[in-house]
Amino acid sequence: MSPASEQPKSVPDQSEPIPADIPAATKRVADAATRAGLPFALRIMPDSTHTAEDAANACGCEVDLIVKSLVFKGKTTKKPFLMLVSGKNRVNEKNIAAMIGEVVEKADADLVKRATGFSIGGVPPIGLANRLPVLMDETLLRFARVWCAAGTANTVMSVPTHVLARTVAARVIKVAIETSGARCHPSQREAA
Repeated sequence: MSPASEQPKSVPDQSEPIPADIPAATKRVADAATRAGLPFALRIMPDSTHTAEDAANACGCEVDLIVKSLVFKGKTTKKPFLMLVSGKNRVNEKNIAAMIGEVVEKADADLVKRATGFSIGGVPPIGLANRLPVLMDETLLRFARVWCAAGTANTVMSVPTHVLARTVAARVIKVAIETSGARCHPSQREAA
């Protein structure tokens, strides 16, 4: 167990004051979520949550509950778009290409920063520098709440999945190839 000074700082929901000492990028995300009416719980971790596995370990959850915010672009048009994918899954680029009508490729770090305003490893689903089309992995909707990056490689936020999808106007589709069966505890399933 980490010493008390290394425990993650947590803000239960957006009705709590946001600490003044949070990174500027995280404040932008928190402000955007608050303006949009997206309920969230913010955590500042003592270590990096750069990868889905890092984030799952830090949050104490299965990697399925981690949202990877990935920027891709059309190979011909070069137009960027955001994909929200379960941490357990890989993007099915052929499926995405068929849906959007052109071959896709991962955006490089420079395009990610220009398109979103955030660096790889901290890209949130909300508060982006530019409005991007959002495609959301349908497997995420199996869960009532998921964890997303919150602007830096060591900040995350928990959000209600269905509210997130509506808030970012996500097109919910089969984005990914499931690498293993997404599992969730019955208490994490969305109520019907």
